Amino acid sequence: MKRTRAMAVTGFLIALSVILTRFASFRVAIGGIEGIRVGIGSLPNMMAGILLGPWYGFIAGAFSDILGFVISPMGGYMPHFTLTSALFATLPSVVFRILSRGRKQSEPSLFQLAVSVACAVVVVSWGLTPYFLNSLFGLDYRVIMPVRIVEGIITIAAYPAVLKAIYSPVTKIALKAQTT
Repeated sequence: MKRTRAMAVTGFLIALSVILTRFASFRVAIGGIEGIRVGIGSLPNMMAGILLGPWYGFIAGAFSDILGFVISPMGGYMPHFTLTSALFATLPSVVFRILSRGRKQSEPSLFQLAVSVACAVVVVSWGLTPYFLNSLFGLDYRVIMPVRIVEGIITIAAYPAVLKAIYSPVTKIALKAQTT
């Protein structure tokens, strides 16, 4: 029952991510392709990872990208970006668990969440994704990085605040999923 409820919560967060990513985000075209997508579509995937564990975050990130492509295909399917979506959801969970190790607290600090999100932004949004855009489509780093850096700074500032605000209500549901 515990795993079933956690999977149901993850499924809900995947659906929310697909809707927010595909239908409620702003796309910036660079060099004729989508160079950056601005929105909060990856936030539900991060929530899955932070609340339920890294594997749930990985699954949420990967499945939301695959389902999003099936619902709203943009060009051909690129597994590279499924990997980046999965890692963007997994890394904050891993970093958060490392920072929380040995601490007895009911709520995460804004600092813990900010460091967790920042690690994902640096590794995925500023590292892997530009690398894939450059190697697959030949986009110049000098063109794609300024916009990605601004978007990343906004993400690092906004996501922890949103995660902290919704942590308590969602934790009650997630913990119930893990204990039942």
